[in-house]
Amino acid sequence: MARSERLLTLLQVLRRYNRPVSGARLAEELGISIRTLYRDIASLQAQGASIEGEPGVGYILRAGFMLPPLMFSQAELEALMLGFRFVAKFADEPMMKAGSDALAKIAAVLPASLKDELESDALLVGPRTVKDAETVDLKVARAAIRNEQKLRLAYVDATGNHSDRTIWPFALGYFQKVRILVGWCEKQQDFRHFRTDRLTVLTHLEERYPKRRATMLREWRATHTDIRYVPDS
Repeated sequence: MARSERLLTLLQVLRRYNRPVSGARLAEELGISIRTLYRDIASLQAQGASIEGEPGVGYILRAGFMLPPLMFSQAELEALMLGFRFVAKFADEPMMKAGSDALAKIAAVLPASLKDELESDALLVGPRTVKDAETVDLKVARAAIRNEQKLRLAYVDATGNHSDRTIWPFALGYFQKVRILVGWCEKQQDFRHFRTDRLTVLTHLEERYPKRRATMLREWRATHTDIRYVPDS
């Protein structure tokens, strides 16, 4: 591995850790000696990387440091393309546009050789088997999830029963045939899953819900271990 590539890889590895990580662990992951690691960290610090720590204590990359111009391995490019192609097939229209815009930004700063790899990638995503059926704007749901604010919705379940709910939304699932809004339902006092094609009204409330989104996501995952099965609500 060339030194420049190794330095970029070291930065990427450090970005994965929120707490100090030992030099021995970093050296093992990179396949280099501990002495080489210390030299690489010193070199990155000299170039302006905000890496804090010392031998025997551990190292952490503080937030705010910008990586040099984008460089991706072939495997990373394939992963990006597969993700963008999935979004293009299974996401709603605003997300599809956002994915296309993001891909264009990445392609604009790639070297010519990597841009060719991006355009010729052969990993494909199968066709969507159903057409979009939402009558509500999922941008409303995504904004409420980001801001940790409540949603008011009107819903028709599988048996045709209508109900009005106020929920604390924290996830939006994209499956091959359906999309699922996940939240804590104030009416049922439990987690509930709502097929977005059965929502008839979706209103973003200004009121914040009392828990953090990440906390609810952890609690939901603890009781819904099989994400392949999402029951109707």
